[in-house]
Amino acid sequence: MNLLPHPLRHPLAHVQARLTRWWQHRLPLSDSVTLTQRNVYILPTRAGFMLGLTLLVLLVAAINYQLNLGYLLTFLLAGSALVGMHVGHGTLHGLSLNLTAPEAIHAGAKAIFSVHLHNTRKRTRYGIGLAVLDTRQWAWTDVAGQASSTVQLAYLPERRGVHRLPTLTAETHFPLGTFRVWTLWRPAAQVLVYPAPEVPAAPLPAGQAHEGSAHASATSVQGEPDGLRAYRRGDALKTIVWKKAAKTGELVSRDSQILQQQTLWLDQQQTGLNQPEAQLSRLCAWVLQADQLGLIYGLRLKHQEIAPASGLVHQQRCLRALALA
Repeated sequence: MNLLPHPLRHPLAHVQARLTRWWQHRLPLSDSVTLTQRNVYILPTRAGFMLGLTLLVLLVAAINYQLNLGYLLTFLLAGSALVGMHVGHGTLHGLSLNLTAPEAIHAGAKAIFSVHLHNTRKRTRYGIGLAVLDTRQWAWTDVAGQASSTVQLAYLPERRGVHRLPTLTAETHFPLGTFRVWTLWRPAAQVLVYPAPEVPAAPLPAGQAHEGSAHASATSVQGEPDGLRAYRRGDALKTIVWKKAAKTGELVSRDSQILQQQTLWLDQQQTGLNQPEAQLSRLCAWVLQADQLGLIYGLRLKHQEIAPASGLVHQQRCLRALALA
């Protein structure tokens, strides 16, 4: 959450920020919304205020000089502005918005999510922009009659953990640009942010042999486990030793049976680092390495322990634990 401006140094900005926060908190949380008269707002733009001032000058001049053509021009322009206001309001009124929650990301990356706009009326809605509130990164689209359109927005979370998506805004200046019609929307979707993996990644710690395994001694798994054999058709790409293939031109695979005889514990207390965030960053890199090598690994944190396993589900479980640690 953004900090409020200092009340003594910037009193007006402080009051405005508090009112904006109070207003946003009154909005319901929902991943889908239909725009109605209750949640669509309209105000003149700078061009609209200038047009109003111009119309006032024209009206005064027409009254002063009794110009019938002056009256005609003034009321013609005023009528056009009013019609433009009505058309602009109708561009958003009745539009349905639906949000698709973003996938989990690592800290420092942007969360990309999609917003689907559904138009149930027969006429096309032009010039609709969507953006994260208080940003200038607008995504503009037109929505054809009885059709849908999709725009993608980006959001940069401040740190790891679970974050609710920020308040979104949609607006249009169609057709004349004299009125701004907009709405605010608070999505209920959340994004999970994993720690950023350490770069370059440190070597994996030593693995431990399974009970009853023929390999009783612990073996180091520092990026290339022991047990190589000739490539067999159907071997997973991640088991191929690509460095050796580049040097000799022969495909060599790691023996999956020997890989499975090693259990790797990724322990927060044994990362060799003092800072908690640095520890989690190293553990994150280790989890990604171990999964890429197809190893059996477990995770030990200060207040949580995940039993050894392998696979995508286990990897996501470990990464989630690191994100929430």
